[in-house]
Amino acid sequence: MKSPHFSLLTPLLFASLFSLSWANSAHEDFLHCLSLRSNDPTISKVIYTRNNSSFSSVLDSTIRNLRFSTPDTPKPLVIVTPVNTSHIVATIYCSRKHGLQTRTRSGGHDFEGISYVSAVPFVIIDLINFRSVDVDVENRVAWVQSGAILGELYYRIAEKSTTLAFPAGICHTVGTGGYFSGGGYGLLFRKYGLAADNIVDAQLIDVNGRILDRKSMGEDLFWAIRGGGGGSFGIVLSWKLKLVPIPTTVTAFSVSKTFEQNAIQLIHRWQYVAPELPHGIFSSVALNRVNSSQDGKKTVVASFSSLFLGGIDELVQLMQERFPELRLVKEDCIEMSWIESILYFGQIRNQSLEILLDRNFQSPLTRPSYKAKSDYVKEPIPEIGLRGLWSRVSEEEAESGYIRFFAYGGIMDEIPESATPFPHRAGNLYKILYNVGWQEEDNINSERYIRWIRRLYSYMSSFVSKSPREAYINYRDLDIGTNNNKANTSYAQASIWGRKYFKNNFDRLVHVKTMIDPENFFRHEQSIPPLISSRNKKTH
Repeated sequence: MKSPHFSLLTPLLFASLFSLSWANSAHEDFLHCLSLRSNDPTISKVIYTRNNSSFSSVLDSTIRNLRFSTPDTPKPLVIVTPVNTSHIVATIYCSRKHGLQTRTRSGGHDFEGISYVSAVPFVIIDLINFRSVDVDVENRVAWVQSGAILGELYYRIAEKSTTLAFPAGICHTVGTGGYFSGGGYGLLFRKYGLAADNIVDAQLIDVNGRILDRKSMGEDLFWAIRGGGGGSFGIVLSWKLKLVPIPTTVTAFSVSKTFEQNAIQLIHRWQYVAPELPHGIFSSVALNRVNSSQDGKKTVVASFSSLFLGGIDELVQLMQERFPELRLVKEDCIEMSWIESILYFGQIRNQSLEILLDRNFQSPLTRPSYKAKSDYVKEPIPEIGLRGLWSRVSEEEAESGYIRFFAYGGIMDEIPESATPFPHRAGNLYKILYNVGWQEEDNINSERYIRWIRRLYSYMSSFVSKSPREAYINYRDLDIGTNNNKANTSYAQASIWGRKYFKNNFDRLVHVKTMIDPENFFRHEQSIPPLISSRNKKTH
C-alpha cells in the first residue's frame, strides 16, 4: 500500500529534480555561451563556478550581512567579476538566452542581500574590478565606477583637495553603485542634498547590451537611476559627480545622556530644534545600550551628534542659543578636516586615512548579522511615545540594536519630491533607522531578534508617516509588501512597497521600466516592474 504522502511528495520531488537538472544544463550552456560571445579568451579568468576553489571566497568577500551567508542560503551558479564592458555585455546576453537571472553587486551592503541571493538559478555580476576614481579639481567633478567604495572616493578627493567633498555616507565600505542608486544621504545632505542630487552623468549598460550616457539614455532613464533603487533598469558602470565646497575646518561633537540626565526630554526638544538648524549642520540622535560605568550592566543612552561646517566657537554659540537644554560646551567639541569627520562618525577615530581604502574593514556600526527598518516622522513624537521607545530598547533582544534619528530640513525642504525618485523631502522632521544585530553563531536564533524589531516597528506606527507609511529604499525591507520574496511581482503587489519607497514617483519609475526593460530581465524581490511583461505571466 502506498504511503498517504506518496502522491503529494512525488510531484514535488520530481519538480525539484527537474529544476536541479535544468539548472545544471543551463549552467553548462551559459558557460559555453560566455566563451563564444565575449570573444575574449581572458574571460575564463573572471568566471567562478561552484567547482572553483575560489568560489566561496569570492562570494563571501563582500557579504556584509552574515544572515545571508548560511549553508542554507541559495548560492549563485556562477560569479563573473568583469574587467571590461564586453564581459558584462556577454553575461547579460547569455543569461537572457539561457533563462538565468542576474544580480549585480558593487559593495554587498544591501540590507536584504538581494545583490547576491536569489531563490531561482542566478548569476552574480560582481563589479569589484570596476573601481576607478578620477577627480578633476579644476572643474569640480569626479568620475567614479560603481565597484568603488565610498572610502576610495573620499580618499581620492582628499588627495587632491582639502576644500572639496562629495555628499555621501559615513560607512566607507559601501559600494558607490548601490548607494547612488537609492539616493544616498550623509553628513552633508542638509547642505547639499543627496548623493543622487549631485550626479550629473552616468554610463549604463541596458538589457540589449548598449552602453548609454545621459544624452543617449534620455532624461527619464537618467532620472530613474538616481534614486529608483539598484537592479531594475540595467547596470550602471560609472557616475559623474559634482563635487561641493567645504571649509578646511569642520567641528563635530557627540554627547551622551542617560534617562536620569533627562534624555527623554532632550530628545523631545531635539525634534523641534534640529530640523530648523542652519543648513551647514548635520544632527542625529542614537538610542542604544552601553555598559554602565557604575555596575557594568547594560543601560540605554541617547547620543546627540552633530557635524558643523565651521569652527568650535561658532558652533557652541549657535547650540547654546538654539538648544541650550543640551548644555554643549567647547570641551565636548573637536575640530578636524572633512575627511577626518568620516572616520570620526564611522567610529574609526585615531586611524590613518589609508583605512578608507580597506574594503574588508568590519564597521563597528553594525553587527555581523542584522535586520533593519526605516520610518519618516512628520510630527514630533510626544514624551510618552518616546518613553515607550526607550523601554523597548531596554529589552534583552535589543542588546546589540540601536535606533537613530536623522534630522531633515535644510536644503531637503527646497528640493521638489519629483526631482529624483527619492521623494522624502519637505514635511519630514527626521528619518528613523531601526537596526538589531547579533553574532554569526546566533543565526539559529535570528527570528528572536527579527520579531523584536517587527514589534518595535508596529509600536511606532502611530507616530510616523501614514498613507503611505514611508520607507527608505537603501534601507530595503522585504517585510514590506513582498510576495513571498519572489522576484516576479505584479504592478499591484509592487505598488504596496513602491509607494512607501517612492510615493507618487513610483508610477514614473514603472513607465521608465516599461520602456527600457519591458521583458523584466533586471529584476529582484523589490525591483520596479514593467506594466506588461511576458515574464511576469510565467510561474517560476
